[in-house]
Amino acid sequence: MTGAAGPAEGGCGGFRPRAAEERAEVISNAPVNGEYRHLVVACGALAAGAAPGQFFQLQCPAPPGEAPFLRRPMSLYGADPAAGRVEFLYKVTGAGTRGLATLAPGDRLPMLGPLGQGFTLDPAWRHIVAVGRGAGLATLGPVARAAEAAGIGVTAVLSARRPDLVVSDALFRAHGAAVVTVTDAEGNSGPAHVERILRGLIAEGRCDALFTCGSSRLLRVQQGLAREFGLPGQVAMEQQMACGLGMCFCCVRDFNVGGEILHRRVCWDGPVFDMLEALP
Repeated sequence: MTGAAGPAEGGCGGFRPRAAEERAEVISNAPVNGEYRHLVVACGALAAGAAPGQFFQLQCPAPPGEAPFLRRPMSLYGADPAAGRVEFLYKVTGAGTRGLATLAPGDRLPMLGPLGQGFTLDPAWRHIVAVGRGAGLATLGPVARAAEAAGIGVTAVLSARRPDLVVSDALFRAHGAAVVTVTDAEGNSGPAHVERILRGLIAEGRCDALFTCGSSRLLRVQQGLAREFGLPGQVAMEQQMACGLGMCFCCVRDFNVGGEILHRRVCWDGPVFDMLEALP
């Protein structure tokens, strides 16, 4: 195992734990529906202690006739320090994820992590709301476990194209969250309907903070509500990455901080950012 440290300073400052590169052992790699697969690997203590919102750089095996060049960033779906495991939920979309789909129990997966800045919870909060769509549902999933451990209630609003593509709903429920699903197929996933749901939760006193990932349209809805009601919020940004360590500046995005546009690296300064500073 080799260590890999990033730059001395980052967008949030302070101490950062080191990331480790290791050859994790595949425990299982099974489909959960027609698009997503659930990958579980055995790993060292550092990786197994990853926080919600952090990610790993995975060196995907080459599927027949293809040769993925860069590692693939993959957000954390679950971490179990006691069992020494981490989990990923991924959608098969390209050469890298097609390679991941070929992994079988006992295979080795080179991975680097945990990387980036994750979600944070304020112990003063009584109830938070997580709003996600598509792959963002996997990124938000670990928040449920962390909130339960902190004694914070969660309502999850999960959006997908079809009911069979909703993921993380069982994970949220397993940790005591109330789950609302909306889908394109059912005609209730539009921003206006989601806004009505969120306004209802705010009126009921069940929204001390907003957490989101996976949809720019839903992010804009939440930003408007956060400003209107003075709510804090966090967003996990999705962006193409190369190194994952902040050195290549491949994943730079613009953020509005106090009226000034700043350039930040999603891999190093994020991927979790203040919701009101993000530009969809």
